Amino acid sequence: MKRVIVRYKVKEDRGEENAEYVRQVFAELAAAAPGGLRYVTFQAEDGVSFTHIASIETADGSNPLVDTPAFKAFQEELRDRCEVPPTATHVSLVGSYRFID
Repeated sequence: MKRVIVRYKVKEDRGEENAEYVRQVFAELAAAAPGGLRYVTFQAEDGVSFTHIASIETADGSNPLVDTPAFKAFQEELRDRCEVPPTATHVSLVGSYRFID
């Protein structure tokens, strides 16, 4: 099982555009319902800071998220949208209350 947190900040005029890409990813995930993935995205009050948290729970460690067309589209121009580029941190669960089982 892998857990990762990704944080970044998009340019001032790109917050809603980025949020729409994220919504498309979640719509596709809802339709496809891939197993072995728990995923959540938060948009900060400033409208331009985003935090993604993924828990990959597949038997072989593969990440079903990266195979979805909407996620690929989201990633295509992400660095162009960003003021602060994404940083990924692999984390270990210490505790959870009704967030990640």
